[in-house]
Amino acid sequence: MATARRLVSRLAVVTGGGSGIGRAVCQRLASEGASVVVADINEASANETLQSLPSDLRGQAHMAAAANVASKESVKTLLTSIQARYFQPPSVCVNAAGITLDNFLLDMEEEDFDKGSFLVIQAVAQALVACGATKGSIITLGSIVGKVGNIGQVNYAASKSGVQGLTMTAAKELSRFGIRCNCVLPGFISTPMTDAVPEKVISKMKALIPLRRMGEATEVADVCAFLASDDSRYVTGTSLEVTGGLFMG
Repeated sequence: MATARRLVSRLAVVTGGGSGIGRAVCQRLASEGASVVVADINEASANETLQSLPSDLRGQAHMAAAANVASKESVKTLLTSIQARYFQPPSVCVNAAGITLDNFLLDMEEEDFDKGSFLVIQAVAQALVACGATKGSIITLGSIVGKVGNIGQVNYAASKSGVQGLTMTAAKELSRFGIRCNCVLPGFISTPMTDAVPEKVISKMKALIPLRRMGEATEVADVCAFLASDDSRYVTGTSLEVTGGLFMG
């Protein structure tokens, strides 16, 4: 079945686009016709993703950029470089970048908390409003861990839970500018990071999932593409779980 072309003429930026779910999102948005800016703290990984995008568009429509979403200055530089090349801010933004610095609450450091989602949402929203845009879709990757917690991940759970509150508030504040904000909550997803997890642990994880399997990065990307498109034009301020039924109810 041919891929839908719902995002033709859209400009999208994907943070954390150098690997895993972020890379899958870049590939899906590009396959639907979007011009994609692959942003990642690892510039080499961002370029690898760039080279994997559709060949009929690569080099003409897409670009890769090094960006540290934890740095306000780096995020500002990213938006400036995008507008210098495309003469417009991105109308689609997918925040897939994040940190995983696991530790117990008693030993956690303040700098181990993630603030990147706020900085990116703020910068993209400011750019859209400043140019008088009347449409935009900001999508942030949270996690089911943000709803249920997880031992040893107090910072990760707190930041992902915070992403949902951030998304709902941003949706209320930005809706008058035509900017929609939504959150995607993945469950156990197969990525390069899970390749190192022992099989017996994977088996226990699968047993908790009603669909009895790990999710694929492409399945998260499918949901992001829906939220980026006009098919979700009446959807804002919500969190969509992509978990195979994990922790339902």
